[in-house]
Amino acid sequence: MKSKKTVVIIVFSIVCIAIIINLFKKDLWNINEALLKEEVLSIENSVETINLLDVTPFEWDVVYSFEPYTPKDAIYKTIGYRWDTISETVNEGMSQIVFLNDGKVVCYLYGYPENNGYGISFESGNYKDGGYILKKEDDIDFQIERNESHVFLKNYAN
Repeated sequence: MKSKKTVVIIVFSIVCIAIIINLFKKDLWNINEALLKEEVLSIENSVETINLLDVTPFEWDVVYSFEPYTPKDAIYKTIGYRWDTISETVNEGMSQIVFLNDGKVVCYLYGYPENNGYGISFESGNYKDGGYILKKEDDIDFQIERNESHVFLKNYAN
């Protein structure tokens, strides 16, 4: 009888530990966003342009830049992937960047560049449902703009 009780307590403890670990585990897109931020903020002041591939420390094959006010459903439809932590931009000047690799979100940048410390913005000839699309093989350079509050990567090539 005592051994059954001990087994139940051990199993219960293992389940609780697993739940706690999962609560504090960061999602891949959050981890990669922190790495991307670190890379962008470490660009030397003398650098004026940079290739996006040079500052993305994770694998990706396509990146989307969505216009302000693009609804979640349009974003889901465009990228073909649904995940629960997406937010809709509520104002002009907010970033909504989604990096995918093999059809899965690997990095998600959302918010005001001033609050994030950095931002990325681009337009391309490839436009779908409120979002501009760049592919890894597009190999496009971004202009670096700096001010007191943030670093901003911009490209408006068509």
